[in-house]
Amino acid sequence: MLHRITKLAVFFLSGLGLGQPLFAAKTQANKTPVKKESKVTHKVYFDVQIGDETIIHTHVNITGNTKIGKKNEIYPFCSIGTPPQDLKYKGEKNSLIIGDNNKLREYVNINPGTEQGGSITKVGNHNLFMVYCHIAHDCMIDDNIVLANNVQVGGHVSINKNAIVGGSCAIHEFSRIGEFAMIGGMTGVLSDVIPYGLSLGNRNYLTGLNLIGLRRSGISNQDIKKIQSAYDIIFCDDTFRKNIENLGHELKENKYVNNIVKFINSDKKRPISVPMNNK
Repeated sequence: MLHRITKLAVFFLSGLGLGQPLFAAKTQANKTPVKKESKVTHKVYFDVQIGDETIIHTHVNITGNTKIGKKNEIYPFCSIGTPPQDLKYKGEKNSLIIGDNNKLREYVNINPGTEQGGSITKVGNHNLFMVYCHIAHDCMIDDNIVLANNVQVGGHVSINKNAIVGGSCAIHEFSRIGEFAMIGGMTGVLSDVIPYGLSLGNRNYLTGLNLIGLRRSGISNQDIKKIQSAYDIIFCDDTFRKNIENLGHELKENKYVNNIVKFINSDKKRPISVPMNNK
């Protein structure tokens, strides 16, 4: 069951300061656009929905057109659903959807979408966002993702399932992070990271595959060897898109290798992170 909370109720819940977890209370919905003080020039929409068994600690701000699923835990001083930090945003209706079983540690900030990105930001299930993480407008965050402390995710970024992003990383807008990829701490991500890739650096480059993550996920050694073989062929030089044609039939038929190929070919305008010796 989802409980709807008005702006007033959210303020009341977050301002009690009792030092105890607070469960969402059921109140009357307020779907009517509410104008703030005259100095604010756009409308603000309040329709907060919070699922069963979601724990909201004290001093949490939840606002906007925000839907939060079941069994999440949101720690003090998080700010969820406040307007996008985008100068193009003019107050159009937007939304933020957060799934189930997520943990948002202290000071996490997540913004809803903008008209240019479909007006929606989505977060999946079973994610851990550590202290001071920021997720900007129009991001698509999949399931089982870890964002370590102080990760800054720019607008329109997609992060696929089981990815891990190290502490203090900055991910540039429109970047794509493939499934099971791992980004080393303090990396500046300007180019897309392939599925299963291991990327790091002041301006990110590939250092190989996330072999530890692949083994932990239960992917067989045989499949890992095929992924490694495909990686060696694709990134043997700087013509990686053309090198895809050199993959043998057996490699192309492997579902994990196919994920890498699809990822690279799905958006040929985006730069792809490559090994440093290929740059």
